[in-house]
Amino acid sequence: MPQIEQLQQHLRTLRMPTAVDVISDLLATATRETWSLETFLTELLEQELEGRRQRRTERLQKTSHLPAGKNLANFDQDHLPLRLRRQLAQLCTGEFVDRAENLLVFGLPGRGKTHFAAAVGHQLVQSGRTVLFTPTYRLVDDLLRAKRDLLLENELRHLDCFEVLILDDIGYVQQSRDEMEVLFTLLAERYERRSVIITSNLVFSQWDQIFKDPMTTAAAIDRVVHHSIIVEFGKEISSHRAQEAAQRIQEEPNE
Repeated sequence: MPQIEQLQQHLRTLRMPTAVDVISDLLATATRETWSLETFLTELLEQELEGRRQRRTERLQKTSHLPAGKNLANFDQDHLPLRLRRQLAQLCTGEFVDRAENLLVFGLPGRGKTHFAAAVGHQLVQSGRTVLFTPTYRLVDDLLRAKRDLLLENELRHLDCFEVLILDDIGYVQQSRDEMEVLFTLLAERYERRSVIITSNLVFSQWDQIFKDPMTTAAAIDRVVHHSIIVEFGKEISSHRAQEAAQRIQEEPNE
C-alpha cells in the first residue's frame, strides 16, 4: 500500500475525515514550500479542527429547527431604534446564555419579534451553542403527550440538552389548565440553569390568559423575569406585514 494511502487509512481510523481529504494537497504544498514538520502538522490539525467545527455547526443548525430565512443577514435593522440595534449586537455574543439569563421579546404582531429572536438563535448556533426553536403551542402539545404517556420527565431531560430554548408566540397558549401546568413545569425546570427566549404579543399584565390563576401567573413571571433581558418592539416600529402589503400595492400596475 502506498504511504499516502496508509496515512489516509490511519486518519480514517482516528476519525479525521477533513485530514483524509486534504493531506495529499497539503503534502504537495509542504514539499513545494519546504515547510517544517511542525508547520505541516499544525496546518493539518487546524484544517481538521475547522472541518469539525463546520460539521458540528451544521448539525446544530439542523437540530435547532430555526427558520432558515429569519437570520441576521436577512433582518432589516434599519427600521430598528438605535437602542435595539445595540441590544441585538450584544445578544448575538451569547453572553446572556453563559449567565443562564432569559430574553423576553414583546410587541404587537408583525413588528419582527420572531425574526429578532430567530436571528439571535442563528448567531448562537454559529458560536457553537445548542438551540431549539419551536412555536410554543407545538412544544406544549409535545409536553402534554409526554405527560399522558408518563414520559414527561424524559421529555424535559431531552429539552435540557439545549442551552437555549426559543418559545415563539407564548400568548397563543391559553386553552386549558393542563397546558398551563406543563408550560409552567418547563419554565421552572430551566429557571437559573438554562436560557429561554420568549416572544409574546401579551404584556405581563395579560399573562393570566396563559396561566389562568393569579398565583401561577405571578410565579411564572417571577421565573422568567428574574435574570432576564427585556426587548420591547414599540409603536415606533411599524408592522413589517403592513409595509410589505403597501409595497405590493405600489408595485401593482394601474388598470
